[in-house]
Amino acid sequence: MSIKIIEVSTKKELRKFVKFNIKLYKGNPYHVPNLIDEEMMTLSKDKNPAFENCEAVYFLAYKDGKIAGRIAGIIVHECNRIWNQKNVRFGFVDFIDDEEVVDGLFDSVISWAKKKGMTTIHGPMGFTDLDHEGMLIEGFDRMGTMASIYNYPYYPKHLERMGFNKDQDWYEYKIYIPNGIPEKHQRIGNIVKQKYGLNIIKFKKRKEIWPYAYKIFDTLNKAYAPLYGFSPLTKKQINYYINMYIPMLRLDLLTVIVRESDDEVVGFGISLPSLSHAMRKAKGSLLPFGFFYLLKALYSKPKVIDLYLTGVLPEYRNKGVNALLFNDLIPEYIRLGAEYAESNPELSTNNAVQAQWDYFKREHHKTRRAFIKQI
Repeated sequence: MSIKIIEVSTKKELRKFVKFNIKLYKGNPYHVPNLIDEEMMTLSKDKNPAFENCEAVYFLAYKDGKIAGRIAGIIVHECNRIWNQKNVRFGFVDFIDDEEVVDGLFDSVISWAKKKGMTTIHGPMGFTDLDHEGMLIEGFDRMGTMASIYNYPYYPKHLERMGFNKDQDWYEYKIYIPNGIPEKHQRIGNIVKQKYGLNIIKFKKRKEIWPYAYKIFDTLNKAYAPLYGFSPLTKKQINYYINMYIPMLRLDLLTVIVRESDDEVVGFGISLPSLSHAMRKAKGSLLPFGFFYLLKALYSKPKVIDLYLTGVLPEYRNKGVNALLFNDLIPEYIRLGAEYAESNPELSTNNAVQAQWDYFKREHHKTRRAFIKQI
């Protein structure tokens, strides 16, 4: 048996890199494949504005002439500056259950990182906090989501074998939709709205979002600043995500909270019908039928809601703004007949976020981990 590691250097090789994930998980009932073209954009230096302050390398492992694994090494210079670190991230990592393959992939990233002056490797993480992050360590028998990574149970075992340790965990919750707004939520929301002079903004037309788009991302930058591995999104990155995400937002499931005095965004909540089954049917491609599957799911009456993104300005944290958000969204979920929501990954150390579920029936059903190792 022969193992060969090659550095990805052509668009054709990059497409093989992206498609390996779909090939490896073919037939797995829990894996949700990414869209190939979207991941190609994320990994392309001429398309993803994250490369303004990042550099990356991609490796493929071949065993007996067939692709057996992939890995990306990513250095986010701004993040290292903010957190005073010399970290290289590993991400977009997949491999067969083979020690030689795994060791070859990680050794290649570590060798590259050392030449760049890095002293620590951690991940899986991407270029920004909006990329997938965290390796699944619990919940292998649960369907993945569009916003999270699914991986085989042998992945974390290989990381531990290589001497990686826990750096950070994320929890995911299954939150059951109540029959109505919890009384305490309703009361807190009303108090907060009056006390701080806040308004709930809803949109009837997509073009109405644009005046608030940059404000939403400014709030996101401020809200996420203290979180693990975060660095602020640049103007070019914000433009990139606005153009990517606004077309797929469902307006009735988007809530924005603003101050009456200056119309600044204090908080926002973005949720979507679960697209997991549609993404599985699409098999990584919008053509010939993938776009139809996704569009149908996006405008369905879903049983499952994905809580995709939420942010509240730091000065309003722990003051009940989250209650105001869900006072608006819960009736929408009930109207659609949704049974439960997927929280998507929440940092295990973020007690304020987890406390917001105390008034709901919930189940902690997945855990994912960022691993770390000195190099």
